Amino acid sequence: MGVLIVLYSINVFITFVLSQLGMVRHWWQVKGKERNWLHGLLINGTGLVMTGFILVTMVILKFDEGGWITLLITGSLMVLAVAIQRHYRHTQAMLKRLDTLVAVAEVDKPAAPATRPSMVPNGKTAVILVNGFNGLGLHSLFAVTRIFGDIFQNYAFIQVGAIDAGTFKGVEEVRDLEQRVGADVQKYVDYMARQGLYAEGLNAVGVDVVEEILTLADQANRRMPGAVFFGGQLVFAKDSLVNRLLHNHIVFSVQRRLYMEGIPCVILPIRV
Repeated sequence: MGVLIVLYSINVFITFVLSQLGMVRHWWQVKGKERNWLHGLLINGTGLVMTGFILVTMVILKFDEGGWITLLITGSLMVLAVAIQRHYRHTQAMLKRLDTLVAVAEVDKPAAPATRPSMVPNGKTAVILVNGFNGLGLHSLFAVTRIFGDIFQNYAFIQVGAIDAGTFKGVEEVRDLEQRVGADVQKYVDYMARQGLYAEGLNAVGVDVVEEILTLADQANRRMPGAVFFGGQLVFAKDSLVNRLLHNHIVFSVQRRLYMEGIPCVILPIRV
């Protein structure tokens, strides 16, 4: 119990120090831009010095009573967090190569048709799950057109914006997310219209992405019966437990649920 108390006490003041340090950094960045920046800098600077002094003192006094264990556990978690961040940044850098497809889609495009293409009533439909107008989504779209040629005459694009800690900060943030998601799927619709093909976009925002996707999938399937669903999944050159743990497999969950409804769903590999 004593070790837990020491662990709690030290980590609480680590949190205090980081909070005060963040505020000091904020006030320094806005110096001269906000009228009360110096006042805020002095208050949070004083808080940083005091909490830092208490933290160092507590570590020294309680080092043999569990302080070293606290530093070991907290330090290990910090190293793990940094390693995970580096992995995501490395993956993001590799995915940047796919974003060249966005430039191709925007630059190498035919003139816009005078009228929007109409849905082919008895034509086959491809429903593609996307997450933004980016290289990942375009890679899936181009894979469908490359593999299946002109089999599909109708297209639909489904995108769901996830409401998480980064977006659920107020009504304005959620509204902005809705607008971004809607604008992304509209870009796919516009692109397909320039190719002379009918397309429509379905979008939503929610906490449970899988459930929102299935709701939109049901709408798409009712409107265009017999549609075939497609989703992309990252495939790493060297598969590992770390990659499987750090990258979600939403598309597999969606595929499993659609299969239970008797709806075909194809997962397209995206090699990085």
